Amino acid sequence: MDITYLLFLQEFRNSIHDAWTPFMEWMSLFSITYLLFIPVFIYWCINKRKGLYILASYFTCTSLNAVLKLTACVYRPWIRDSRIIPAGNAISTAGGYSFPSGHTTTATPIYGGLAVTFWNSKTTKWLSVLCVIALLITCFSRNYLGVHTPQDVLVGLCLGILTLWAMARLFHYLSQHPQKEDVILLGAFILGALAIVYITFKSYPIDYVNGKLLVDPQRMMNDAYKDIGTLMAFCPARYIEKRWIKFTETGLHLKGVVFGLVGLIPAYLIINYLHSPLVEWIGPHWGRFAFSTVLVFYLVTCYPWVLSRVFRRK
Repeated sequence: MDITYLLFLQEFRNSIHDAWTPFMEWMSLFSITYLLFIPVFIYWCINKRKGLYILASYFTCTSLNAVLKLTACVYRPWIRDSRIIPAGNAISTAGGYSFPSGHTTTATPIYGGLAVTFWNSKTTKWLSVLCVIALLITCFSRNYLGVHTPQDVLVGLCLGILTLWAMARLFHYLSQHPQKEDVILLGAFILGALAIVYITFKSYPIDYVNGKLLVDPQRMMNDAYKDIGTLMAFCPARYIEKRWIKFTETGLHLKGVVFGLVGLIPAYLIINYLHSPLVEWIGPHWGRFAFSTVLVFYLVTCYPWVLSRVFRRK
C-alpha cells in the first residue's frame, strides 16, 4: 500500500513535469535549516518561556527520533522497491534509514509549538493556521519527493505532537515546582549520554547489493550524534542561563527587534560555516556533536548574555 501510494505520487510528479518539486524541496530544506530561527527570535525578543518551550520540544523530539531511527533501521523506499525514484535532489539529503521521518520530527515541534503559541491571542490565530498548513505541506513533501513512506511521516508527526504535549505538561509542572528543574535537566543530560552509548555500541544490519553496502551505520550515527548533542547541550546551557544570566526578552520595539535579527547572523554563520571544519578537526561523530554544542550554547546562553548587557533592567 505505501509503495503504491508513492508510485502514484511519482506518476503525478512526472505528469506535471516536476512543477511542484522545487517548492517541496524548499519546504523540506527550510524545516531543517532556518525554521529554528523563529522560536529563537521568540525566546530572545517576545516571550522567553514560550520560546524555551518550543526549543526544548524540538531538541527532545529530534533526539528521540535519532534513537528510534537507529533502533528500527528501516531502509528507504527506493531500496525496498527499485521503481521508486526520488524527485530532484531530495535523495542527497535523505540517505540512510527511513523511519521515522527526520524532517517531520524537526518541523512538528517547531511549527506545532508556534501554532500553540500563536493561538492564545486573537490577533495571531491566523498565524497558527499558517503554521499548521506549513507543517502539513512539509510532511506531505517527504512523500511527494519519494524519500519517505506514509508511515514514516505519520509516526514522525505523532512523535512531535506527543513531545509537545509532554513538554507542555512538564513546563506546567515546573511553573509550580521550579526547584525541580535542575534535577530534570541533569536527568535529560544523563539520558542523552546513555543514548550516545546505545547508538554507538548496538548492532546494525549489514546488507550488501552487488558488493555495495546499502546503509553505512557509521554515517547514520553522524546525524544521531548531532541531534542528541542538541539535547545534551541544552541542559547545561539552560542551567547556566537560569543560574547566572537571567536575561529578559527584549520586547517588540525597534531596538529589541534589531538586536534580535542581528543575533541571528552569527547563528546563520555557525550553521553554514562551522559544521565542516569541526567534522574535519574532531571527526564525523564528535565533530557534529561539537557543532550542536556550539550552536545551542550560542542560542540559549551566549547571545542572551549579550542581550542582558544591552537591555539592563533597573
